[in-house]
Amino acid sequence: KETVGGTTYFYTDTTPAPVTGMVFPNYHIYPPTAPHVAYMQPKANAPSFFMADELRQELINRHLITMAQIDQADMPAVPTEVDSYHSLFPLEPLPPPNRIQKSSNFGYITSCYKAVNSKDDLPYCLRRIHALVFAYDFHAGGETMMSRHFNDPNADSYFTKRKWGQHDGPLPRQHAGLLPESLIWAYIVQLSSALRTIHTAGLACRVMDPTKILITGKTRLRVNCVGVFDVLTFDNSQNNNPLALMAQYQQADLISLGKVVLALACNSLAGIQRENLQKAMELVTINYSSDLKNLILYLLTDQNRMRSVNDIMPMIGARFYTQLDAAQMRNDVIEEDLAKEVQNGRLFRLLAKLGTINERPEFQKDPTWSETGDRYLLKLFRDHLFHQVTEAGAPWIDLSHIISCLNKLDAGVPEKISLISRDEKSVLVVTYSDLKRCFENTFQELIAAANKDQINSN
Repeated sequence: KETVGGTTYFYTDTTPAPVTGMVFPNYHIYPPTAPHVAYMQPKANAPSFFMADELRQELINRHLITMAQIDQADMPAVPTEVDSYHSLFPLEPLPPPNRIQKSSNFGYITSCYKAVNSKDDLPYCLRRIHALVFAYDFHAGGETMMSRHFNDPNADSYFTKRKWGQHDGPLPRQHAGLLPESLIWAYIVQLSSALRTIHTAGLACRVMDPTKILITGKTRLRVNCVGVFDVLTFDNSQNNNPLALMAQYQQADLISLGKVVLALACNSLAGIQRENLQKAMELVTINYSSDLKNLILYLLTDQNRMRSVNDIMPMIGARFYTQLDAAQMRNDVIEEDLAKEVQNGRLFRLLAKLGTINERPEFQKDPTWSETGDRYLLKLFRDHLFHQVTEAGAPWIDLSHIISCLNKLDAGVPEKISLISRDEKSVLVVTYSDLKRCFENTFQELIAAANKDQINSN
């Protein structure tokens, strides 16, 4: 404070507070699951050092589909290469060679393959239309909204052979029960976001129907075959402006979105038929909120004015934040599973190095190399890791013991450990820091010998 002319002035102390010292562990650890993640999902019967089984199975399935190949002898109609793409794998059943089967959406004979680009070795989805080939990102395990939510007897995993909204035979039966409204809103948010991105760029989607909407995972949506109509209907004449009809196409996108939402709300394709529209809206009114009903009516009703996909945002309202929270929570769960795996590569490298040392039959013409000196300590440490037994002589298997010991070895902690020979006649007491020194020196000895041999061979 300071007094001037009888007035006392008080000043805020701007001296920074002392920084509290932070002490980090000098070893690798596995922290527990974050509380907000631990309590949002059911706990397993036993704690795991690895990712959740559901996520692991989903990733494995995607990897299997990505690496899937065909037997060329069984499917000679599939080409081995197309331009710079190879390893083609059909994503839909191939039509019989004696029958011409056109796509009801595009009006041309089409086929769809997974293929690998030889330029970047990445998988892509190829859509072939006569002499044209469209390349899209490949999403392993994806299925169409048609095949997941509507019983279509002629549908395969990716495309249906029946035109959207038209039925040659009896209508497909409705699923038992209706879809949860939260799921429908999750789809609306994603599809409207896709349309908003496309329309903002001054373009139109033109393929907003269940046969072209891919679902990956539980609720992740992607729109397939975008741009195909723009290529097929392109007029190269000077008097034609391809952007002149974009406003009309964008309005058609909104109507198509309304049909998709109505079909989902009815859980049946019959709901979008003109003769069933009144009953379908009654079903929506009884079972769902007024916001969903108003959104469908807005999209399907002619407003006599140019509409925008942004107009439905007030109807989505706070549900947008619900979907945002769900996406962030899903991201937290995946990050938590990733955190469990982040140290596994380091542990694998330790085991790989240890495996190159233990039980090596000969090194530099010395058959006893792995049984003497520092290598003998590492052999006993290997037995300490994997070959312990209980008092009854049964194998003692404890994953946490293995991981804990490997982490201590990698950090070189001063903790002491007792290593017992297999005949139980010798007991060696060493520290993990001693073991780490032996481990690194021995492995470097192997690396030096390997590099020397490579230089001599060159």
